[in-house]
Amino acid sequence: MMLQECLMYRKKNNKIFWSLLFQAMIAKFPSISTRKLSKALSVLTQEKTMVATSDYGDFHKMVKRYVMTSMLGTSGQKQFRDTRNMMVDNMLSTFHALVTDDPNAPLNFREVFKNELFRLSLIQALGEDVSSVYVEEFGKVISKEEIYQATVVDMMMCAIEVDWRDFFPYLRWIPNRSFETKVLTTEGRRTAVMRALINEQKKRIERGEARISYLDFLLAENTLTDEQLLMLVWEAVIEAADTTLVTTEWAMYELAKHPKKQDRLFQEIQEVCGNEAVTEDHLPRLVYLNAVFHETLRRHAPVPLVPPRFVHEKTTLAGYDIPADRGMYISKLYICFFEKKKGRSMIINLYGCNMNKNDWEEPEEWKPERYLDGRFETADMYKTMAFGAGRRACAGSLQAMNISCVSIARFVQEFAWRLKEGDEDKVDTIQLTSYKLLPLHVYLTPRGSKK
Repeated sequence: MMLQECLMYRKKNNKIFWSLLFQAMIAKFPSISTRKLSKALSVLTQEKTMVATSDYGDFHKMVKRYVMTSMLGTSGQKQFRDTRNMMVDNMLSTFHALVTDDPNAPLNFREVFKNELFRLSLIQALGEDVSSVYVEEFGKVISKEEIYQATVVDMMMCAIEVDWRDFFPYLRWIPNRSFETKVLTTEGRRTAVMRALINEQKKRIERGEARISYLDFLLAENTLTDEQLLMLVWEAVIEAADTTLVTTEWAMYELAKHPKKQDRLFQEIQEVCGNEAVTEDHLPRLVYLNAVFHETLRRHAPVPLVPPRFVHEKTTLAGYDIPADRGMYISKLYICFFEKKKGRSMIINLYGCNMNKNDWEEPEEWKPERYLDGRFETADMYKTMAFGAGRRACAGSLQAMNISCVSIARFVQEFAWRLKEGDEDKVDTIQLTSYKLLPLHVYLTPRGSKK
């Protein structure tokens, strides 16, 4: 199929396009389920030894069952609900203290949110909030900030490192020393830090101090190698600490930028919750809050591109036969099938799909109201495909929604938010996810105070 035909097909039959998208991610999953990773991601994930990047098979099904049962599923979420509540309370206390110290100074939202979110990720993954740890390979004790740098920041930055050999497979025999040194060094530091953290917790367990945590659960199962255990615990740390921060920071940026929409959310919270603090129990009744969350996922997709998948075998999508020797690219204007001599892959450009003018009125604008016109069910998690779909849907979608929505609601319930002057158009991003290049700086006014 020629590109021109793809463009005509895309514009003429919008319903078939979305049918094809859902088929590609759900119905035809067995034909296109294997992950295809860059060289950097292959090294950082130790050849896909994670729930999110592993190929669909026995290992993937086993470890996804583990993470859902112990931490991210409905029962797992109940176990950590008090910890999530503590996280939000701590952030609000910090905001109040900062405003009291200097009410006229803009505060750094990211710094506050990051610290508490990382605390939560450590408690869930390891069983305690670690302030420091001795790393044998470094020969010294490292601080919590250094732990965060090695396990989250450095990894996200390294994940976007490009090895030109990925684009020229037939030249893989040529060394790329600078790339290899950077990726292997970053991976080595992460591994050393995670091994130190896990070993400290193993000592705790040996003393008979069992806790509710992902690590304790995995050790009790006793089915994983040391390398697999390390990678799965690290995955719980980084995935809890990154994309939820990205989404919540963008949501607060937009609410601070749009005071009328912020006021509408505040009024809804008042009507539903009255003088009660917002909790997860209130979320199903906070319809506009739900719209704020999903519109943020659409406009600022945390993961703009779905990791490529191999097209394993001949399949049919929306009446189109997809040979096993072709790849597939789904974007905002077209569906393109392309020849690949070695390996086949499917790529979905979520950012492109969510910014397509044929599907979204004024897609460049942040308009939560678009979700209130009856087009989508408010509980529909797939309206922007931000969490994927089908068997490879994001395991952490429930936790991300709980943390982000309760945080947003509590922030607006207690403070009026205003952007720092000149920050209205600072929307550049960095990293593998849509991480805001410059931290969000805002002015906060406690509700009920004179402005």
